[in-house]
Amino acid sequence: MAGNVLIFIALLALGFVGVVLWRARRHEARSEASHPPEGEFLEVDGHRVHVVIRGSGPDLVLIHGASGSTRDMTFELVRHLEDRYRVLVFDRPGLGYTDRLHGKGATLIEQADLLSKACAQLGAPRPIVCGQSYGGAVALAWAVHFPNRLSALVPVAAVASIWETPLDGYYRTVSHRWIGPLAIPLITAFVTDSYVDRVMASIFTPQTEPKGFGAYFGTGLTIRRAALRANALQRANLLAEIHALYPRYGEISVPTEIIHGDEDTIVPHWNHAERLVTRISGAQLTILPGVGHMPQHVAARDVAAAIDRAAHRAALH
Repeated sequence: MAGNVLIFIALLALGFVGVVLWRARRHEARSEASHPPEGEFLEVDGHRVHVVIRGSGPDLVLIHGASGSTRDMTFELVRHLEDRYRVLVFDRPGLGYTDRLHGKGATLIEQADLLSKACAQLGAPRPIVCGQSYGGAVALAWAVHFPNRLSALVPVAAVASIWETPLDGYYRTVSHRWIGPLAIPLITAFVTDSYVDRVMASIFTPQTEPKGFGAYFGTGLTIRRAALRANALQRANLLAEIHALYPRYGEISVPTEIIHGDEDTIVPHWNHAERLVTRISGAQLTILPGVGHMPQHVAARDVAAAIDRAAHRAALH
């Protein structure tokens, strides 16, 4: 009798696993069908890189933040820039439609190296590099470690300084060595896009999410299994990487325009932007009154103006 019970429990467990994997695959397929790649693909060091190219003029790279994709930049910001720049919008490794580099969480340096090599393939060996939030940290790593591969730097609401808040429970779970791979399929299978939409909307505080952004962005792309894992590992490793990067900001010599909202509670300006500007010779800081963590949407003209200033200082306009 006990053996029959165990067999029954095992069959139930296998059935549940099968349902979870089936629902996760279905969710991923539905998300990719509704929000396919916007751009084209390159192969860089054996890795597929997704890039959207718009406009003409001096080369400008836009790098999205955590849980993002090219759509975070093409929804609003690109249209303020494509009349005077050749804008290259990349999916970072493991997110959107760019391949993961490996299973450990691509470092800031690895991401900057990959994207800068992609730029070189596209005939943009020294672009202006603009990154938002986590993407701003990638841009800073680019400027520190590959100074001959960019002409100017524009960190937007960028993660730049050391902080004390511990990694939250969600990221501890999904980045965990063995709990993460167990939890992630459950998230992909059962968390609804509408729930993720509500979480995403909260990131715009104190502003409201722009009308139509959630539908355009495709939140289902962010909870695909590979994307969840890649994003979690990158986020879990970020503080240690900033510890290593922070002492080297003084090496940055390209024109730098920093822009940050003073109501940003996710990456507070006083800890990140105001400390960063003191460490880069000649850097200029623009504080946006009343703006939260998403200036590329709610203050796109101000971000574009900062890029224009950087381009002018780099003698590109």
